[in-house]
Amino acid sequence: MSEPTTDASSAAPAAPPQLHRKLGILNATSINMSNMIGIGPFITVPPILATLGGPQALLSWFAGAIIAIADGVVVSELGASLAAAGGPYVFLRESFGRERWGKLMAWMFIWQFLFSGTLEIASGSIGMVQYLTYFWRALPPWLAHIFGPDAEVVFIASWWAGPMTHPWGVKFMAAGISALVMLSLYRKIQDIAKLMLILWITTLVTTGWVIISGLVKMNPQLAFDFPAGAFDLNWAFLIGLGNGTILVIYNYLGYNQVCYLGGEVKQPERTIPYAVILSILGVTVIDFLLSFSFVSVVPWREMVKDGSVAYSAVASVFMGRIYGQWAAMAISVMILFTAFASVFALMLGYSRVPYAAALDGAFFRWFGVLHPKGEFPHRSLVLVGVLCIIASFFGLVQIITGLILARILVVFCGQIVGLFILRKYRPEVPRPFKMWLYPVPGVLALIGWLYAFASPAFQPQGWKFMLYAFGTIAAGLVAYFLLAWRKREWPFPSQPAVPRG
Repeated sequence: MSEPTTDASSAAPAAPPQLHRKLGILNATSINMSNMIGIGPFITVPPILATLGGPQALLSWFAGAIIAIADGVVVSELGASLAAAGGPYVFLRESFGRERWGKLMAWMFIWQFLFSGTLEIASGSIGMVQYLTYFWRALPPWLAHIFGPDAEVVFIASWWAGPMTHPWGVKFMAAGISALVMLSLYRKIQDIAKLMLILWITTLVTTGWVIISGLVKMNPQLAFDFPAGAFDLNWAFLIGLGNGTILVIYNYLGYNQVCYLGGEVKQPERTIPYAVILSILGVTVIDFLLSFSFVSVVPWREMVKDGSVAYSAVASVFMGRIYGQWAAMAISVMILFTAFASVFALMLGYSRVPYAAALDGAFFRWFGVLHPKGEFPHRSLVLVGVLCIIASFFGLVQIITGLILARILVVFCGQIVGLFILRKYRPEVPRPFKMWLYPVPGVLALIGWLYAFASPAFQPQGWKFMLYAFGTIAAGLVAYFLLAWRKREWPFPSQPAVPRG
């Protein structure tokens, strides 16, 4: 009798889940740009104009672009050389030395991430609510115009708009959006890449409609309504430009988003530099034209009044002035889709950070596992999502300034110094992409980041932002050294082995 045969495939142990390289240049660029545009220019143009008190504040877009492009070349070289999940976490760990200073820098990255990355995601959710608020306020009159004042649907809309526009209703809506994004990301990366393309197309259509409308209906008297002494090169101008640049940088955040997905990118030596540079150039053009379109139709003096409708939902007011209320409602809905794409892309990339740190032993190991079927870091995703829900209960402009300052010293400046160290002391590391005109872009980016970091210190109540930045860094250092002492890791001596017998 012949012995029963065993199916080799069923007998072999199942392969452990792993990240797959599925993202090409188009997918990577769409993820970057969806994150970068998002809700940013639709909520930050009025505060940017307020920093210098007039349209001259739009120069901040070019100051921010110079910093972003210079820093983009830095992350392109690092991303091409060290392509792995976690992006900047990996850059800091490897460039400063995995077993010594790199261990500290990697920890500090995770620490500041908890205080800045989740705030960045939450800012998108809060921005979405500003346009939802405009939508709900405008909905009852709009429906009454269509169905009549006694229509039941108008009554229901009016009843619903009340709690939705209440301050606590706004906060709970922002938290609900963060929760919805987290649930939407609970799936395979291939499905997410397809969805990001759809959201990216929606983003381009939304911004394109605004730009074309603004250029066609442009009022030169509004666009170039500069106040007296607008371009006087004095101390106040430099401080205002620096504060405006911080808000602009918020709009550029995301050009390195593809680096967080380095373990899922095809041909990273080619895809990452292309995605970073193309997304920066594209967003610079789009955001500046958006800003110029707004000031060409809506008076800037109206936009800078904090609490006004033009301040919180400038795009809706803009479209309403040109086409009427139907266009204001339509653009509000389109901006919500665009903002959702940004929050979606942010949470997608940032959910890989605790996962990468856990695999490396720099974070709780419980987060270093992938979903058995979906092959994505589900525990890390839930952690980021819950923190974003909590952050959604805070204010917007303060969140933007705080998150930028909390990130500059550790991440942006740290990466630049790390690249210089890597170049000098790690010549064996492959460099499929090299910084152009080395080290000029790195030095330029470093000066730009420090200029932006120092600017809030000279504005009223700016010391609170500086305290937040230095306070989080100090707390992170204390936490690291306490844990390192307890575990007897660098810089503390390891526990000597006790001889037996």
